Formats: sequence, structure tokens, C-alpha cells
Amino acid sequence: MSRREVLESLSGILLGMFVAVLATSVVSSSLPVIVNKLHGSQSSYTWVVVATLLTTCISTPIWGKLADLTNRKTLIQVALVISVVSAAAAGLSHNVATLITFRAFQGLGAGGLTALATVLIADIISPRERGKYMGLMGSIMGVSMVGGPLLGGVLTDSIGWRYNFFVGLPFAIAAILVLQRTLHLPTVQRRSVRIDYWGAILIAVGIGTLLVWITFAGDKYDWISWQTFAMVGGSLVVLAVMVLVELRTAEPLIPMHLFRNRTLVLAVVASVAVGVAMFGTSVFLSQYMQIARGKTPTQSGLLTIPMVVGLFLTSSLIGQVISRTGRYKRYMVVGGVLLTIGLVLLSTIDYRTSFVIVSVYLFVLGAGVGMLMQNLVLAVQNTLRITEIGSGTATVAFFRTLGGAIGVSALGAVLANRVSTSITDGLAALGVPADALGGSSSSIPDLSAVPPAVRTLIEQSYGDGIADVFLFAVPLAVVAFVAVCFLKEVPLGDKSGVQQLLEDELVAESFEAGAVENHVVPEDMLAQAPDVGRRGTAS
Repeated sequence: MSRREVLESLSGILLGMFVAVLATSVVSSSLPVIVNKLHGSQSSYTWVVVATLLTTCISTPIWGKLADLTNRKTLIQVALVISVVSAAAAGLSHNVATLITFRAFQGLGAGGLTALATVLIADIISPRERGKYMGLMGSIMGVSMVGGPLLGGVLTDSIGWRYNFFVGLPFAIAAILVLQRTLHLPTVQRRSVRIDYWGAILIAVGIGTLLVWITFAGDKYDWISWQTFAMVGGSLVVLAVMVLVELRTAEPLIPMHLFRNRTLVLAVVASVAVGVAMFGTSVFLSQYMQIARGKTPTQSGLLTIPMVVGLFLTSSLIGQVISRTGRYKRYMVVGGVLLTIGLVLLSTIDYRTSFVIVSVYLFVLGAGVGMLMQNLVLAVQNTLRITEIGSGTATVAFFRTLGGAIGVSALGAVLANRVSTSITDGLAALGVPADALGGSSSSIPDLSAVPPAVRTLIEQSYGDGIADVFLFAVPLAVVAFVAVCFLKEVPLGDKSGVQQLLEDELVAESFEAGAVENHVVPEDMLAQAPDVGRRGTAS
């Protein structure tokens, strides 16, 4: 493909990625309003987000496996359709249960877009050139992840919260048309499609049970109780069975042999922390801005712009540097440091912290995420065989989303418990009846409907509770930093995925035709074959 053709195809891929992340993030700043209008609680607030992350997490390896087995262009278009149709259906919800259900379907499409966009970039761009394009992709993800709430806030304050779910439709239609017109992949021989349904079911049951336990522990039952032992024990047993199934099945959803790859294992560990930072910040910052600081959804979105700027600058600029130098580890180490510092700083905020200071903290956090997120995927892709790019990329995305899902669920449970206890104790100290909030202490409050003294109590409770949420995320960031430090830097290859795949087929066909005798490849053919050493894979 010429440079122009690559850029044209890339525009459709990035537009699809933008749709996926926008559909997930656009409601973040509006969730306090949405859940309040639908009479939901803090738990339901968390599950509106977790439902999408859970199905994204479960479906990502399925899409990745399909990408290794069948037509990737068709797959990403199908994922786009699923994502926006379910989002539009969510916009018609009249209760929290319906909203959560359609958000779960929305995650199925988002999982496909998350996995396939990165795989398609690997198809058309070599690892050495991929750095700057991965940086651009990281920027798109960051802008849509953190800029989406701004758009959602404007829509909620102007024409209504339901339009948050319809805004992605024109972008999705445009992405489908652009991909159809510009993305031209050569026809290559694919294996027969066999999906590991048992693996998918076991992952869904195991992870789902764990998230349900995290959500309700400390509220519906004690952390140490028979429910905890039953749910955690059952989840671990199911996940253990899943590993056994993946080891034995012919086409595993998550190929276990990939975990022999040191780079992939370390990238997975770091991706969990990135997922918590990326998704958790987006979810809980809107509550901080609107409940602890009394801002509107639009103002809430505007106040997150520093994080967008930090993520966009580091992702795009460092991507350019990586493509020029071929070196990436040093920048990922710096990203781990900034991620840790950003979370530590945000753990010190309260309901009176200057917005200038909060903006600086958000910029630091965004810079850390920008240096890590897509470069972790780049490092993994550079060490995988081309036939495993889909599964390997999806595995990293799976654990990043899993980290986000478990992190949001666990941190949401911590927040709900802290806020409920703080408000209950505060109301008792003020001599104010518990029904002053117009509901239980675990409901999302409407600040305009409570007395000034109670409003101050709520703002203080949410400010302190959300600071604790960021503090609990700090150890994960430290783990990510350590994992990145142990990464072994492999020189970036200079052939695109399609080039590698076609050249592999050339060698294979020559063997079958008898052109290669005694398993020795002629020098002229070896010169055309993929540069295995530079790609970082075993022969």
C-alpha cells in the first residue's frame, strides 16, 4: 500500500476506534443525572459502567481469535453496527435495569472495535513505523475517553441525557463507509473458524461472579461471610477450569502458550493498572466534579480537559520519537512514574481543592497513561508471530479492560461504603433525619433538593471518598512501573503484518511445490522472507 492508501485506511480504522470509546465515555459526565432520573443507587451507577466493561472484556478475545481466522474488514464493520445499535437502544431506557442490559450489549461491539482496530494497524504498518500511528491511536482513545464526557455534558445540559446514546450514530455510519472504500487487504488463506464457546462461557461466569461479589460486599453482606467464600471460591474454581479448557482446546480463546512470552506477561500486568487509571478516572471524576464540587455536566467535562491534553501530547509526541529511534522502553518507564505520581496527587484532593491544582494533577495522570497505553500493545505485537497478532493484541486489551472492570467495581464499592457511612454519621451529628436526602444514604443525591448544611456534608463525603478511591489505585500503578522496568526491549521490525503473512505463505507454498529441498531455503528466497530476528520472534 502507498502512503496515501495507508493514511486513507487508517482514517477509517481510527474513526471506528473513536466510535467505540466515545460510545462508552460520552455518558460519564451525565451518569449522576441519568441514574438520579432513573432512581438508581450508587451500586447501579457503578454497574452502568461495569456492564459495558465486562462484556467488552469477555468479547475482546473472541474478536481477536476471529481476527486470526476470518475477514478482519467485515468483522470491524459488524462490531460498529452492534456498538451503535445497542447504544441507541440504551437511549430509550426507562429504568436502570434496561439501561444496564443495553450497555452490556454495547460492550460486545466495543470489544470488537478495541481489538480489531489495533490488529488492522498491525496489518498495514510495520512495527518501526507503527510507533507514531500507535501514538495517534492512543491520542484518539484518550481524546474520546476524556473528551467524550464534555460532549455528553453539553448534550445533557442542552437537549437531554438520552442524546448521549444517539451521538455515535453518524460517526459509525461514516466509519463503515470509509472502511468499505479505503481498506483493501489482500486475500490470504485463513483456517476454518472454530470458536471456543466453553472458554467464553467460563470467562463470563468466573469474572461476572467476581464483579458481583465486589459490588455488594460490605453492603448487602460482610466482606468475611459465607457469601464471600461461596462467590470468590466459585469464581476461582470456574476460572481454573477455564484455564484447563484453554490448554486442551484446539482453538483456545486465550492461547495459554502466549504466556511463555515474557513481554506479553509484563504488558498484561501493566495494562491492568492502566485500565484502572483510564476507566476509573473517567467514572469517578464526574461524581467528584458534580457532587463534591456542584458543577454541571458540561462544566464537569470541561474540567477534565487537562487530562486530555496530557494524554494527547505524550501519546502523539512520544509515538513520533519511537518511530524515529526504534526505542520505546525508556518512555514507558517514565509513563509508569507519571501514572503513579498522578494517582498519588489525586488522592490528596477534597471538596475545596483549587481547580488549578486538580488540573495539574490530571495533566500528570494523562501524560502517564499516554506513554503507556498503546506502547504496551506495540511492544507485544513486535514479539509475536503474525498469525498470533490478533489473539495477542486482544489478550492485552482483555486484561486492560478487565482491570478497568474490576477496578471500577471494587473502587465503586469502596466509594459507596465510605460515602454511605460518612453521610449517615454526619446526618446523625447534625440531628437531621435520614430522609433529608429524599432516599437512602446510598442513593445518588440531588444537591438542589437538600438544605445547605446537608449539601456541605454530601460534598465533603464525596470529596473525601473519591480521594480514597485514587489512593487505593496507587499500588497498582507501582506494580505497572515495576513490570515495565523488567520489559526486555526488542528492536522494532520493518515489515507490515500483511507483508509478513504473504511472505510466510510464499515460503510455505515453495515447500509444498518442492522448490525447497532438504528443508534449506535458497538465499534469494530468504532475502524476501520476513525478517524473523528483527521481528523478535523465534524461528
